[in-house]
Parts: sequence; C-alpha cells; structure tokens
Amino acid sequence: MDEAVSDDQKLAAIRDRIDAIDEEIQRLFNARAEAAQEVARIKLAADPQAQFYRPEREAQVLRRIKERNSGPLDPEEVARLFREIMSACLALEQPLQVAFLGPEGTFTQAAALKHFGHSVQCLPMGSIGDVFSEVESGACHYGVVPVENSTEGVISHTLDSFVSSPLLICGEVTLRINHHLLSSESGLQQIRTVYSHQQSLAQCRGWLDRHLPQAERVAVGSNAEAARMASQHAGVAAIAGETAAEIYGLPQLVSNIEDEAGNTTRFLVIGKKDAGASGDDKTSLLLSTQNRAGGLHGLLSPFAEHSISMTRIESRPSRRGIWDYVFFVDINGHRSDPAVAEALRQLEQQASLFRVLGSYPKAVL
Repeated sequence: MDEAVSDDQKLAAIRDRIDAIDEEIQRLFNARAEAAQEVARIKLAADPQAQFYRPEREAQVLRRIKERNSGPLDPEEVARLFREIMSACLALEQPLQVAFLGPEGTFTQAAALKHFGHSVQCLPMGSIGDVFSEVESGACHYGVVPVENSTEGVISHTLDSFVSSPLLICGEVTLRINHHLLSSESGLQQIRTVYSHQQSLAQCRGWLDRHLPQAERVAVGSNAEAARMASQHAGVAAIAGETAAEIYGLPQLVSNIEDEAGNTTRFLVIGKKDAGASGDDKTSLLLSTQNRAGGLHGLLSPFAEHSISMTRIESRPSRRGIWDYVFFVDINGHRSDPAVAEALRQLEQQASLFRVLGSYPKAVL
C-alpha cells in the first residue's frame, strides 16, 4: 500500500510539473505572437505594402531549431511544431491565401500545409494553370504545384507554365508519398473496386496484384476524388494519403502500400518575388541556346568554371518552332552569391534565352 501511495504521489508531482510547464509554454506562445504583431506594426509604418512572409528567414529559424535540438523529441518533429507556431504568428501579421492543385485532400494540399502550416487559407484549383493564374492575378499570395516525382519523373505541365508566366519560385517542398488503402469496409475480402489516380494505381500495382487481385481498378482524376467516392459506396476502397483520409473520414485499412518505399514528390512554391539568401539555397533557370554543335556544353560551362553544382536539367519544347527546346536547370547557391552571380553574368551573355526563375531555400522539412 505504501509503495502504491508513493507511486501515486510521484505521478501527481510529475503531472503538476507538466501543468506548470504547459502554462509557461502557453505564456511564451502569446509572448511570441505579441512580438510578431509588433513586427507587423513596424513594417506597416515603414511600408503599407510590406511583405511579411520571408521564406529565407523561416528556413534559417527552422534549421537552427533542428540543429540545437537535444531530444528526446526528434528534430523533424520539433521543427514541425515550430512550423505551426510560426504559421499562427504570421497569420496575425498577414493571413496568407495559398492556391494548390486540388481538390481538397491531394498531396499538393499536404505539401502546402507542410510548408506554410495550418494557419493559412488553402484554396483548391482545378489545374496547374489555374494555380499560376490565381497568383498572377493577385487573388492568392502564393501557389504550390508539383514539379517532379522520384519514380514517375518530371511534371511537364508545371515546367511549361513557367515559359509564359512571370511568376518566380520562392520555395520548395519535398513530400514522402505514402499511399494508404482507405475504406469503410472491415476487411480486404469485402473490397470489389479500388479507385485512385492512375499514377497511384501504377505505384501500388505490385501490392494490389498480391492482396487484391480480384478487385477492379478504376482510375479517377485525383486521389482525393477517389477517397470521396469510397466514402459514399459499399465495397469500395481508395488509394490516397492521410489528408484525404481525414477529410472524408475514412479509416486506413492498410497503410503504406506503395511498391517503392522511397517514393517522394518535389513541389514548388510560386509567387511574385523570390527569396533572399538563407545560406543553403537553390537557383532555378530557364535557358535556351542556338541549335549548334557544342551549344549546350558552352551554355553550361560557366557552372564548371565557378565550381557550381548543377542538380537537375530538363528539356522541354519551346513552342517557338519545330525542334526548338528550352532547358530548365537547377543549381546549388543563391543568385546573390558571388560565384553564382558571376556564372549567371557569363551565362546571360551566351544564352539566346536567359531567365532566373528564382533563388530559394532548399527544403527544410
């Protein structure tokens, strides 16, 4: 009995300590929010059109949080918690509207929330072109669009949109794509039809062959649409992510059914201004050269000369003439870095088309 009482007393003391810590955390939350409001007042006094969202500043803060974390919480988890605090404080300064490739429940929405936090207003758009249009018109502050998948490759519509759009890249998000089998049914034997986007069906083909060979596979416009249909019909399952599961109230019958465990999609944040230097950045370029022997080699030689790493290159038809192409290039570094700036100066002199699509922090979360 004495031992039991002693344990109860220990637990009561720990709970009292937790309550006191929670009160202090709450006090500090509000102190941070008050500081954010003061920042807003100072900025607005100096410039009524002041920009409150600073991608480079947020990236620097999140990197420091991860570096100084001593546990027991994982650094990524601590950074995600601070991401939401920062999101809530920014909403006090300026509520952000962010367009994303919809409908509700897509992986692009999940990427938008991962990057901006849940205190922004996310607006679903019907196409990648619509996301660009909303941001260009000023109806939304920023947009989020997919640009490449580690197993399926580049999303050409996103790259093509940059050719005619004045928008800039101001951030990137990487998202592990975990596909879940969502259904209101209690077991696999009850599933007669599986709905999903055609790419998701392809990415889960092996699992479906092994576990649901009898089920019909039906491709629909998005995983979110698949989840909506599964929520309304018996004997139906959807392949989708956690966001769709939450929105449509569907249990995860089986989790992580993708055939490639490392399946990852990269998304771009687009806006009217790119970001300042954060210390660990990328720069994206749109280039073209005359169709002659060694043209591309000459175009890219300034990067080698200045020891700048090129992380990606993609070619797309320019739409200016038959067999005429433009190149989308990503390099390490910010356009303001001395070596990068000099390489870009040389490159501009050689290229028949030269455009900096933006310099931005590398994905932090």
